Amino acid sequence: MKRLGKILIAIASAAALAILIYLSIKGKPAEPVPAPEERPVQVVDSMFAIRSKNGTLSLRLEADKMIRYENDSISTELFPEGFAVYGYNEEGMLETIIISDEARHRVFKKVNGEEWAAYGDVSIQNVIKRETMETDTLYWDQRTNEIYTDCYIRMYSPDGFMQGYGMRSDDKARNAQINKPFNSFGVVVQDTTAIIVDSVNFIGPFLKK
Repeated sequence: MKRLGKILIAIASAAALAILIYLSIKGKPAEPVPAPEERPVQVVDSMFAIRSKNGTLSLRLEADKMIRYENDSISTELFPEGFAVYGYNEEGMLETIIISDEARHRVFKKVNGEEWAAYGDVSIQNVIKRETMETDTLYWDQRTNEIYTDCYIRMYSPDGFMQGYGMRSDDKARNAQINKPFNSFGVVVQDTTAIIVDSVNFIGPFLKK
């Protein structure tokens, strides 16, 4: 009888332990499983891409990381660590540099359209004109070959300083116009000792003033 009693006690203890384990697991919330459209389909580190036209380099893009998502209607590429875009003119000379903290590229499949957007500290530089613009949001419309923003923007050039809200330009930043300027000033005498960047051989980031 004593042996039977010990066996029954051991069985009861094991059953109680199993119930406690089951209740602890049951009460613990399950880890959420991301929906398919929330899972990246591609992750690229140290991205480097170029585009050419008629055999001449027209654009170079560099980014530390690119993450791409897909669903039935939109393909989204995120650049969470920022990117740098280098634009070249028809002669293959470096003309434009755009650098930002973050960026996003979306392709709308059903309407056959796309959108580029840069965020954070965004710098737009025309190396040839020696102009630099700074804002926090910039859009690039490839259909019209324009860059634009409706946010606050500053522009530095050899002719002076401008600031205001909103800007429109071609995507090479050749004819940038601030929509609502204020408190701007011009420079009559230009500094003849200013450093001019060699846009043919230039490969690094254009230094700010």
